[in-house]
Amino acid sequence: MADTQKHAQFAAQRNRNDISLFNKAERFFDPEGDYARVTGAGLYPYFRPIQRNEGARAVINGREIIMAGSNNYLGLTSDPRVKTAAKEAIDKYGTGCTGSRFLNGTLDIHIELEEKLARYMNKEACVLYSTGYMTNQGVLSSLASKGDFIFSDKDNHACIVAGQQVSLAETKRFNHNDMNHLRRLLERVSEEYPNAGKLIVSDGVFSMSGSVAKVPELVALAEEFGAALLLDDAHAFGVIGEGGRGSAAYFNLEDKCHLTTGTFSKSFASLGGFCVGDYDVIEYIRHTSSTHIFSASMPPANVATVLKCLEILETETWRLDRLWEISDYMRKGFANLGFNVWKSQSPVIPVVVGDMWTCFQFWTDLLEEGVFVNAVIPPAVPPGQSLMRTSYMASHTNEDLDFILAAFEKVGKKHGVIGRKES
Repeated sequence: MADTQKHAQFAAQRNRNDISLFNKAERFFDPEGDYARVTGAGLYPYFRPIQRNEGARAVINGREIIMAGSNNYLGLTSDPRVKTAAKEAIDKYGTGCTGSRFLNGTLDIHIELEEKLARYMNKEACVLYSTGYMTNQGVLSSLASKGDFIFSDKDNHACIVAGQQVSLAETKRFNHNDMNHLRRLLERVSEEYPNAGKLIVSDGVFSMSGSVAKVPELVALAEEFGAALLLDDAHAFGVIGEGGRGSAAYFNLEDKCHLTTGTFSKSFASLGGFCVGDYDVIEYIRHTSSTHIFSASMPPANVATVLKCLEILETETWRLDRLWEISDYMRKGFANLGFNVWKSQSPVIPVVVGDMWTCFQFWTDLLEEGVFVNAVIPPAVPPGQSLMRTSYMASHTNEDLDFILAAFEKVGKKHGVIGRKES
């Protein structure tokens, strides 16, 4: 049953006219609104259930499709060694920890992973979180307090925004990758509040555009103005930099970045997050971060998965080479077809379609052709810049890549995004 039909059915069974809080939910189903129009036309692209997922291939609605919308960059979610490690962890530790790291939720493998990640990232210490979202929210709200200032790129992920909102610090948002704007904000705060603590925070690889942050300039400004620098490497960890160590390593500036956060839900085929930095700073975060102290710890299977993925990344370096070979091939392929891919510098490659309605039609037709990507619309992207967010994994074959390009070419011409629109 369509969601709009479900809403009508349930609405007839209840009377909530006296609860004004829920009025916004009622307005969400306005027949003239975007949600009702898109679902009514059968173009709604979200919350589609995947029946089987084998990495580069998946099954949706009983059909096998090529997955070009996953963040499984190293192609490890279905690796037999990773699945075996997860199963063995369940056999040894059970399915969960039933408590926070602060109390009963610390296992020996949590400590092992923190120590190995700190060494791998060339930092003194590491603290784990249950999700990547909670990592940034928890770190920012722990470090930046009343009287401090956070300087945040306007294109930063929602979890950074959440951390800013929870923190008692004042946030100054600078235009995306605009170092001149950031400088002006730093100068003004330094002049008016000379003793205030300052934290610059930026995505390392931006999740929608696939572009890399201007880390050398961020480092220089942090040093000039006595600010701390935090890079969120959710889409950079296991992807860019020597050994996949992230955006600071990409510029050989690991020792200049004070804090790096990341998630295990992408390259590391699991769930959870981490922050690495100097020992005293990490220990302070460990004891003051509410999302760490008051949340259940990473389940054993998740921790074991990350440990095995880290081992594979260190020994099978070809995965990073293959990932970059694929990324370069697809960027050139889309550009040669006439698509706008912005300034992607990573395995995240946006393909701009235009208005929202065309975006949903484009997505539906791509799925019909056997390719799954992600439809992204405002406010995640600027108006008129709705796009197909494509992303690639080391396990894609050359045949997969050419199939994806052929599907995009066919659908792109059909909707007049490239070439001549079909009649």
